Amino acid sequence: MKEEIIPINRRGSDSVKWKRYGDDVLPLWVADTDFRSPEVVIEALNQRVAEGVFGYPFDPPELAELVSARMLERYQWKVSPEDMIFVPGVVPGFNLVCQALTRAGESLLVQPPVYPPILHAAENAGARSLQVPLLLKPDGSYEVDFDAFESAIEKDTRCFVLCNPHNPVGKVFSKTELTHMAEICLRHQMIICSDEIHSDLVFSDSRHIPIASLSEEIAQSTVTLIAPSKTFNIAGLECAVMICQNKELMKRINAGRRGILGGVNVLGLTAARAAYRGGDAWLKQMMNLLEDNRNYLADFLQKRIPQIKMRKPDATYLAWLDCRACRFEGEAFQFFLDHAKVALNRGEEFGEGGEGFVRLNFGCPRETLTEALLRMEKALNAG
Repeated sequence: MKEEIIPINRRGSDSVKWKRYGDDVLPLWVADTDFRSPEVVIEALNQRVAEGVFGYPFDPPELAELVSARMLERYQWKVSPEDMIFVPGVVPGFNLVCQALTRAGESLLVQPPVYPPILHAAENAGARSLQVPLLLKPDGSYEVDFDAFESAIEKDTRCFVLCNPHNPVGKVFSKTELTHMAEICLRHQMIICSDEIHSDLVFSDSRHIPIASLSEEIAQSTVTLIAPSKTFNIAGLECAVMICQNKELMKRINAGRRGILGGVNVLGLTAARAAYRGGDAWLKQMMNLLEDNRNYLADFLQKRIPQIKMRKPDATYLAWLDCRACRFEGEAFQFFLDHAKVALNRGEEFGEGGEGFVRLNFGCPRETLTEALLRMEKALNAG
């Protein structure tokens, strides 16, 4: 049976996406979608709630087995349940890794413009952030400056925080790029902490490769974080999976977790298990919808708002819009909020290289996306 993707009117709900701005604003910012989660997830949650008891949960062995099977099927990557721990979100996960692996004053490497919590991970760990911006090419794509990447590394650089697929630029790194970055990290005895939360949301013209799957040597120096949250629109239930095939490294991370980061709540575990067990038919339909929205957005901008440049993302439902050719004063974010009543993400929040950009979430019904684009077009024409 074909899974149906059901749009939800979230106006007036407790959604942070729809609550932050006024009722006259269309919110296309924070990364969750305006669609009902898979029925298998909702049914599993209803059954669990009906039990009426919400004590401390035991991590379900089936969930680890489902993750293991998923990694093998999708990426030919063999991981065992013993290589995993469940954490309440990818962001707490990579913060835990950074704090466990660094001492005060040491350094971490990141690639802006990048997801803001990754930018802040070093500060949270009492470490220094070494930022090596991705290089923006004339066609709107991004590439790694490998010379700058290696030159930035210092004697006390302990960790590289990779975001792949990359948020906000939508880049899926190639095998060649991943291998080159991993080899540099190995030479400098650095751990790779790879945020791969969007790995299930890769479009048909791209292919995701977990960096730890490249070789056993790379796997021994990598901590990978994945989650069903973006994939199945269950971000509020906060369940993520940390995969580390280095037993000693996993011990260090677990030791750093004690008393600071708890386990996943019972509903998060329930939803994750149901999603990975039976949500892929729904996901296939969702990816078709998102890819259609991506292509529609690119076509609309090219034909009707050509001063806004966008390269189609390889993955995610997030578009990185270059507004530097637009003729308005101040930040693009503020212009569109004030004059179009459309809420986007401020490019400057993503660090160096974000100036003049905004991030747009196209994980919404086509009607919402169209209305937002028409408002933006009207605001620019009026200006």
